[in-house]
Amino acid sequence: MRGYTFTLREFLYRNLEPAAQAEGGLSHFNRVIVWLIIFASVVAILETEDTLRGAMPGVFWIAEFFIVMVFSIEYLARVYAAGEQPRYSGVRGRLRYMLSWWAIVDLLAILPFILTGGTYNSFIIRLLKLLRLLRVARVGRFSQAWVSLSDAIYGRRFELALSGTVAFLIMLISSAFLYVFEADTQPEAFGSIPRAFWWSVATLTTVGYGDVTPVTVLGRIFAGFTAVAGIGLIAMPTGILAAAFSEAMRKRNELAKNENDVKEDS
Repeated sequence: MRGYTFTLREFLYRNLEPAAQAEGGLSHFNRVIVWLIIFASVVAILETEDTLRGAMPGVFWIAEFFIVMVFSIEYLARVYAAGEQPRYSGVRGRLRYMLSWWAIVDLLAILPFILTGGTYNSFIIRLLKLLRLLRVARVGRFSQAWVSLSDAIYGRRFELALSGTVAFLIMLISSAFLYVFEADTQPEAFGSIPRAFWWSVATLTTVGYGDVTPVTVLGRIFAGFTAVAGIGLIAMPTGILAAAFSEAMRKRNELAKNENDVKEDS
């Protein structure tokens, strides 16, 4: 009996865990799960349309029920198979796995339906199911790109934090000045610094909705300087990320080349 249990767990682990695939890529089971993730995301998005939901409510409920059942079985199978890894063995290990990021994502994909019986239609809650799409980034060729991106962000975390701090300070200062210049003429839009902050965000991000604009001379002059500063503000984190991602991809290619050279020599 023990041998059979161990064999079943090992079988599930090899088919569910992308890292256990010696040849790389996705197992047949994970390919089915990926397609089901896409289907579940489409269902969750279409269900937010009142006309579609009103025309065939039973279809959406049945589809959601089927998706949740499959994802629930998958979640329990992953928790069970996680015991193949030493750090997740035993009861404490399983609990540690259940608190890991991807296990929480899996749980969030099924909890809304289980807790509400499929009767509560909240787009925010259903949107959490789309987080399961992030699992695709962990497997196959996409996994390396995801790792490179995360390494790039982590490697430039101080530069990004500095640029974010500078951006916040500029938005705060511009909001304060527009409050001083425009509060008397447009109290609804610029009657306080928090109100003026919306204009500052829209301007510095170069979105420029146009719903709130300064009308005084000093306000327009300062708005011009703010808009110009926004161009450099957007370019700063973009350049940092582009350089970091390029460097991470270069290191990954060099590592892959070295591994191939070692295999050829052996």
